[in-house]
Amino acid sequence: MHEMSLTEGVFRILDDQAASQGFARVKAVVLEIGELSQVDPESMRFCFEAIKGGTIAEGAVLEILRPPGRAFCLPCGVEVAVAQRYDACPHCGGHQLQVIGGEEMRVKEMEVE
Repeated sequence: MHEMSLTEGVFRILDDQAASQGFARVKAVVLEIGELSQVDPESMRFCFEAIKGGTIAEGAVLEILRPPGRAFCLPCGVEVAVAQRYDACPHCGGHQLQVIGGEEMRVKEMEVE
């Protein structure tokens, strides 16, 4: 389960930000996990809950946003929605798509005190 190591990375980010910005507690965290990222949001949620005790995020609420997959179709020159990598273009049926969104996995926001 690589989500545990990803979640540990999120907690390192929280700790680093607390040290540099001087806050003592994280009340809420908003993660962006793109639909094409190969990260399971429910596993991330489970891991977050499992390790937040005794940290600056103890009691914090986790919100996960799921930006959709987007790609640019090279043959027809349009931006299209894609549910999976290697989907065909819904306009021309071609497979020359360059992914431009939906792969992200980042801490978007934090509510701190």
